[in-house]
Amino acid sequence: MPAFPKQWLWGLIALAVFVPLLQPVLPDVVSNYRLFLVSTMIIAAIAVLGLNLLTGFNGQISLGHGAFYAVGAYTAAVLMDKLNVPYWLTLPCAAAVCFMVGYLFGLPALKLEGHYLALATFSLALAVPQILKYKWLEKVTGGVQGIVLNKPEVPFGIPLTEDQWLYYYCLITMLALFWAANNLLNSRSGRAMMAIRDYHIAADTMGIDTALYKTVTFGISAAYTGIAGALSASAIAFVAPDSFNLFLSIKFLIGLVVGGVGSLAGSVVGGIFYVLVDNSAQALSLFVKNDLGLQFDLSAYTIFGILLILLMYLMPMGIVGGVYLAVRRLRQ
Repeated sequence: MPAFPKQWLWGLIALAVFVPLLQPVLPDVVSNYRLFLVSTMIIAAIAVLGLNLLTGFNGQISLGHGAFYAVGAYTAAVLMDKLNVPYWLTLPCAAAVCFMVGYLFGLPALKLEGHYLALATFSLALAVPQILKYKWLEKVTGGVQGIVLNKPEVPFGIPLTEDQWLYYYCLITMLALFWAANNLLNSRSGRAMMAIRDYHIAADTMGIDTALYKTVTFGISAAYTGIAGALSASAIAFVAPDSFNLFLSIKFLIGLVVGGVGSLAGSVVGGIFYVLVDNSAQALSLFVKNDLGLQFDLSAYTIFGILLILLMYLMPMGIVGGVYLAVRRLRQ
């Protein structure tokens, strides 16, 4: 997948930093609700990046990253609710817990490839929400009722609203994680990860410890997704088992494919796509039923399916790959 031009990247970062400052000038355009919506897009982009590191850059297919997202969210929620741990300290804790869970799950998964690995991770996505409801863990996880939290408070008396601070908190975290992922992929370890993806037998003959790299990549991928889950617990201020159903893992995979597999920029686009479609589905359904008078319901599943078919037909390499090919053809 082609690299994103650096001048565009720095321009987008600068724009993202100054967006909340436009709120007094354009309160209807940059409202607290829209800032919160962008914060959820940032969180989704981090989760998709975690899946991208595993699938796009290492070639291991996962249908269960919603489970790591849930583990990260519940790690943060339990630490904040039971132990009064500061919300910012829950991020490294969630990363450590999810790295261990991902690494341990990756060990037996070494013997699985392709659709067999996908089925194994699929079972993980099914099992984790049910485990969180288990009666012996109810005192910790809150059972079906979940855990209600407080939103992050603005530190040091900074003159920002809670939603503005949440936006900057998520943005800074995302930039740090994408910078770390970029450095990892451009290092010797990153090249080994991609060599295993392209042809693992050749990587073995070159002396690359494929078993070690696969399990560590699984752990790093789970850690990234767990950090996204911890951020979501702080942003939404509520966690419950039913929030982390199987379709959450499918959404991450859809976001990855739509944005662009094997592309850091594709992870951002995939996160934006996932949240926009998820939040627009209900509004579109009401428009169809009330304004147009049609008696059928367009659910998120329907809209995801229709858009996915169209995008895969028009842009089989994802949105980032499609835009890159379009720009290259125009230049020629």
